[in-house]
Amino acid sequence: MNHVGIGYDVHQLVTGRKLVLGGVEIPHDKGLDGHSDADALMHAICDAILGALGERDIGTFFPNSDPRWKDAPSKRFLYEAAHQVTFRGGMIVNIDATVIAQEPKISPYVAGMKERIAEALGINMKKVGIKATTNEHLGFVGRGEGIAAMAIASVDLPE
Repeated sequence: MNHVGIGYDVHQLVTGRKLVLGGVEIPHDKGLDGHSDADALMHAICDAILGALGERDIGTFFPNSDPRWKDAPSKRFLYEAAHQVTFRGGMIVNIDATVIAQEPKISPYVAGMKERIAEALGINMKKVGIKATTNEHLGFVGRGEGIAAMAIASVDLPE
């Protein structure tokens, strides 16, 4: 039976942090602020997978109050989400995600993101779709204050 989940994440851009999206370090004068590496794209995908399983969000599994997750690479979160799917006898059908960022340009890094996300989830790269868009200079994203990501996951689970 096919189950679908949706995920959304946003982090503020700050100086003094690396910008990591989809497991790829992107050259930029600011990075995303958060307890882990603040990879908004991987966090949104993790939430989408957990949602497809009927679970709560990433913060329930990896609370920012737990020092184990301080500066942790978000691929660990995706690995655990994929493990939860396997544990239930399921498989990830596909992932589709969008990064919303005024800058930097995301498209040069999409292939690397797809590779790292697929690797963390143990699936073929062809099952991972990533798109990028700006916010047309509107709101906090349009002003360059943060980056958002949204994702949907399709998971096949036994009945």
